[in-house]
Amino acid sequence: MFNTLYKKKLDELLYHSNRNLPAGLSNDKLITNAFKFAYEAHKNVKRASGEPFISHPYDVAMILAKEIPLDAVSIAAALLHDVVEDTEFTLNDIKAEFGDEIAEIVNGATKIEGMFENYEMKQVESYKKMLLSMTSDIRVILIKFADRLHNLRTLEFLSSAKQIRLAQETVEIYAPLAHRFGLSSVKTELEDLSFKYLDRKVYDEIAKKLKEKKKEREKFIKKFIEPIKDKLTDQGYKFEIYGRAKHLYSIYKKIISRNKTVDELYDLFAVRIILDTKNKNDCFSVYGIISEIYLPVPERFKDYISLPKQNNYQSIHTTLVSKEGKMVEVQIRTREMHEIAEKGIAAHWKYKENVNIHDSNLENWMKWIRESLESSSKEETSSQLLDSFKLNLYQDEIYCFTPKGDLKIMPSGATAVDFAFDIHTEIGLKCIGAKVNGKIMNLDTPLKSGDQVEILTSKNQTPKLGWEKFVVTHKAKSDIRKYFNTEKRNQIKAGKELWERKSKKHKIQLSDEQLSRIVHKLKYKDTGHFYHAISQNENKISELIEILKDKNKMQALEHRGTVPEDTFTAEEHSNEFNKYVNEARTNTNGIQLGKGSIQNIKGIKYDFAKCCNPIPGDEVIGFISHDKGIRIHRRTCKNVLNLFLKEPERIIQINWNETDLGEFTGGIKIIGEDRPGILNEITKTISKNFNSNIKSVDIKTRSSMFEGTLIVSIQNLEQLNRIIEKINNQEGVFSVTRYEL
Repeated sequence: MFNTLYKKKLDELLYHSNRNLPAGLSNDKLITNAFKFAYEAHKNVKRASGEPFISHPYDVAMILAKEIPLDAVSIAAALLHDVVEDTEFTLNDIKAEFGDEIAEIVNGATKIEGMFENYEMKQVESYKKMLLSMTSDIRVILIKFADRLHNLRTLEFLSSAKQIRLAQETVEIYAPLAHRFGLSSVKTELEDLSFKYLDRKVYDEIAKKLKEKKKEREKFIKKFIEPIKDKLTDQGYKFEIYGRAKHLYSIYKKIISRNKTVDELYDLFAVRIILDTKNKNDCFSVYGIISEIYLPVPERFKDYISLPKQNNYQSIHTTLVSKEGKMVEVQIRTREMHEIAEKGIAAHWKYKENVNIHDSNLENWMKWIRESLESSSKEETSSQLLDSFKLNLYQDEIYCFTPKGDLKIMPSGATAVDFAFDIHTEIGLKCIGAKVNGKIMNLDTPLKSGDQVEILTSKNQTPKLGWEKFVVTHKAKSDIRKYFNTEKRNQIKAGKELWERKSKKHKIQLSDEQLSRIVHKLKYKDTGHFYHAISQNENKISELIEILKDKNKMQALEHRGTVPEDTFTAEEHSNEFNKYVNEARTNTNGIQLGKGSIQNIKGIKYDFAKCCNPIPGDEVIGFISHDKGIRIHRRTCKNVLNLFLKEPERIIQINWNETDLGEFTGGIKIIGEDRPGILNEITKTISKNFNSNIKSVDIKTRSSMFEGTLIVSIQNLEQLNRIIEKINNQEGVFSVTRYEL
C-alpha cells in the first residue's frame, strides 16, 4: 500500500509510542490504521515545502508520541486531524472507521469552514470552536499545540505575510495558552520560532550575543555549580544540576521592559537542580544548603511549591550571588515537578494511568471558558470574548486571601471589585467598599500578592458604570455587563408599558410601524431607545402626545430627516414612495459621484454611510432611503447586504468620478513592537510622506506588543493603501490593515 520509507516512518512512530507511553495507553493497531487512512486520504497532495502532505500529520503525531507523550487515541487523532478539512472524507467517515471519541477530537481540531465577512471573524470563530471543544476533551488543544509547533518549524516555506500572521497569532494565543496548560517547553519553542519571523534582525542580534558569550558562560556555570554538586553529593542526595541560557524571546522581553541592552542584563541564564525524590520538603532542605554556599537575595525568593501557579507549576526560585558578585537564578524542584513544569497537563498521562484528569484549577478554568462561550452570544460580541480570553492568558498571577484565609489566585492588576465578583456574583453586585490588610481602600486600587481582602457590601448597592473601566477579570466584566443589559431591558419594558397606558388614555392609536417611523423622526435609533428614554423622563411622552395632536407640529415632524445612521427598519411603502423609488432609479442610473461629500444629482441628494465609510476607489452601491435621498455604501457593507436581500428594488449602481473628490476619512489598524518612539515614527511617516492630517490615535499595549488605530484624512483608496504599505515596511511593525470605522 505504501513504500518502504513510510513503512519505516510508521515503525518509528510505533517505537516512540510504546517507549514513551505508560502501559495500557499505547495501541499499535489503532495507530497503524489511522496512519494508513491518513496516507490514502492525503495521497498525491503536496505541502508548500514540496513534501508529501502526509508528512505534516505524521510529524504532528510524532510530537505527541515523542515530545508530549499522550495516548494512542491522541496520536491517531493527530494523524487524522487534517483529513476532514483537506480531503473528500467527512467526519462521518472518521466516525464510522474509528468511533465517536476520535471523531470528536478530530472535529475539535478542524478549523471553521464557510463564508465569513473577513479573516478576523473567521479567526475568532475558529478560536471559539477550539476552546469549546477542548473543554470536552483536553486532547483537542494538545493536538493543536503540536500542529502549530510543526507549522512554525516549517514556516520558512510560506509567504512573508503568512509567516507574520501565523507568528503573531502564535505569540498572542498559542504560546500563552501553552503556558496556561503548563507546557513550558512547547511555549518556549513557540515563542522563539515566532520571534524569529516577527523581528529577525533583533532575533539574530540576541542569538549572536549569546553565542559569543557561550564558552565564557559555560565556564562560569561549571565553576558556580561545582561546590553545590559536592555538598549535595556529600549529603546523599540524588540529583541532576545544570545551567541553561534563557530562551531568546524571554531575553527580548527583558530588554524591552527594562530598557537595557543584552550586555546589561545579568540574568541571561539560570541553574536548575532536579531532585530524584518524592519528598517535596527536600527542595527546602537543598535551598538551605546552597544558601550557606552563596549569599541569597531575600526579595527574589519565590515558593511555588507551597503556592503552586494555576497551571500546577511547582518549584523554588531563588537568586544567589556568586563569588565574583554575579547574580544567578536557581530553580529547585523534584523530578515529577520538572515533568509537570515542562509538559504540564500532558505529564498526567505519565503520572496518572488514565486520561480522566482531575485538577481543580484546570477544571475551574475550563468551566469559565465553557460558561463564557455559552453566554457570550447574548451579552457580548465574539471579539469582546476573545479580548477577555487573551487578557486572562497574558496576565501574571497574584495571590490574595479572604479574611478566613481562603486563597484566591487573581490576575495581576485585579482590584477589590474583581475579588468580590470572584467570590460570588451577588457579592460583586452589592460591593460598596473593601478593606485591604485592615485598611479601607478605593475599589479601583490594584491588589498585590499577599493582600488580605475583606469585601464590604450593602443590600441597597448596585454596580456603577465606571466599574467596567478598571476591572480586569472576565467574570467581573461579564457580570457588570449582564447587570446593565438586564437593567436596560427592564427599563425598556417599563417605558413601553408607560407609553401604552398614556397613549390609551389620550385615545392615540399607532401601529408599531407608524410609531417606529415617528421615533426615527424624533432622533431615536429605534422604539427600544424611545421606551428607554421615557422610562428615565416621563415628560417625553407628553411632548410626543402634544406633537401628535397638533397638525402643524406633525407636518413639521414629517419634513425632518432621520439622523441615526443605517438603522434600517420596516418603512411605509406608500404609492408615493414607490413612485419616488422608480424615479430615483431612472434618474440616477450609473451615477458618477462628483466633488464633495453631498450634492444634488438631477434633484436627488446623496451622502456617504457612516457604517462603512466608503472612499474613492472602493466598490460602492446606493440605497434609496425613505427620506428621499441616496446613501452610498461599500459593496461589502453588512447593512447593505441585508437590504439587498430584503428590498433589491431600492439598490442602485454607483460609480466614482475620476476627478478630485475632496477629503475623506480612513482608518488604519497597526500591530507592532511596543518600544519608545515607534508611534512618533509612524505619525511622522504619514505627515511627511502623504501630507495627511491624523484625526485621532488610539493605542493599547500588551506585554511587549502594541495594537493601535489611526484615523486619517485621505483622498482615495490608493493613497490609503500606499500609507499602509509605507508603515508596514517600518522596523518594529508586524502588520498594518485597513480599519473598519
